[in-house]
Amino acid sequence: MKQNIILTKKSKSVHGTVHLTGSKSECNRALVIEALSHGKVKVENISDAADTVTLAGILRAEVGDKRLEISQAHNSEAGPLTSNLQSPISEINIGPAGTAMRFLTAYFTLQDEEVVLTGSERMKQRPIGILVDALRELGAEIEYVKNEGFPPIKIKGGFAQQTDKISIKGNISSQYITALLLIAARLPLGLELHIEGDLTSRPYVEMTLEMLLTAGIQHTWHENVINIPHQGFSEISLHIEPDWSAASYWYAIAALADEAELFLPGLTQYSLQGDSVITEIMANFGITSQFKNGGVYLQKEVKPVLRKIFDLKECPDLAQTIIVVCAALGHEATFTGLETLKIKETDRVKALQNELAKIGVKLVEKGQVYKLDCSEKFIPECLFVNTYDDHRMAMAFAPLALLIGEVEIEDAKVVEKSYPAFWKDLESVGFVVEVKGER
Repeated sequence: MKQNIILTKKSKSVHGTVHLTGSKSECNRALVIEALSHGKVKVENISDAADTVTLAGILRAEVGDKRLEISQAHNSEAGPLTSNLQSPISEINIGPAGTAMRFLTAYFTLQDEEVVLTGSERMKQRPIGILVDALRELGAEIEYVKNEGFPPIKIKGGFAQQTDKISIKGNISSQYITALLLIAARLPLGLELHIEGDLTSRPYVEMTLEMLLTAGIQHTWHENVINIPHQGFSEISLHIEPDWSAASYWYAIAALADEAELFLPGLTQYSLQGDSVITEIMANFGITSQFKNGGVYLQKEVKPVLRKIFDLKECPDLAQTIIVVCAALGHEATFTGLETLKIKETDRVKALQNELAKIGVKLVEKGQVYKLDCSEKFIPECLFVNTYDDHRMAMAFAPLALLIGEVEIEDAKVVEKSYPAFWKDLESVGFVVEVKGER
């Protein structure tokens, strides 16, 4: 049975120090690099996000020549970790971990084994056809077990590479591109990847290439073509920075507070993570960021919000956070770059529209442009927030407890996907956090 969270916050001031978990985005890439390097690369400060725990378990769990059947420990649909050493084909259930599904699809094409990759019911609705098509073009053997274009998929590893040149659309998910780049150096012919059209979430692709470079993998990137020759990895340790995506919720809290002074240790000004752009975005809401003493200090300064257009193409994971802050402040901003939100853990556009309606705010969609209509906005005495099995819905709406007397958020455990300590960290800065059974 799901348990909900009830949040209250009497004081509208927020002060304290919050230690964030390692970056899920960095860590997931580093774990695949570690596995592909055959032990040359080591990963430090592994994230405790459920998605990363799942990926680490799958990549590191081997018994002799047989791979453990892994199920997502934090996903009620998949059940606890189990092993099955009798089946000649390993079934790997990654639960709701979308990054793991994309990265492992590419990874297992190089392994000398046959596996079935599956996941939660939502994961079976999330498309993977573009990545599968690209891998098949390289020569990989992949079959759809049920529905064409969607998990589960059966992968027969150890393929003979047919070509080193492939094209892939850039405006669907950068994770498809990253999955291919991660395995490129291990391909006998290397990889020349042509990106078609605009590249969504470019900073995530840049992160992948920078981490590969740190691990000794050279590349060239000219216009829309990325080239990675066949080559070996260096012996190196990859240290994972704290998660800027997690930091974004503290920027939102600061933006909605009357007064805020927060310190987030470990975060750096020059980060590989694209979501570090939250410092620039939240400057529009009066939040200053000072990098010193090994972290970042946030401080609230009261100022009018003037920026009207936010292009989130390169940081779509910040969309819910920023849109909710604007809605709460009654700031009728316009948003672009939200195309990938509809194929995430849930249809995030629809989820935002449903939940913002509970405070009288409309998120109006016109083609690829989204505008907030706050003309009927109101602040209720209490608010119930549905999360749609999406960790970011829970954490994006939690800061509303600074404005609303009581905020009840569905499914306390949903945050474990990326930020397991979120509720405890809220308590540490003065939020009252009560766990209750599902209504």
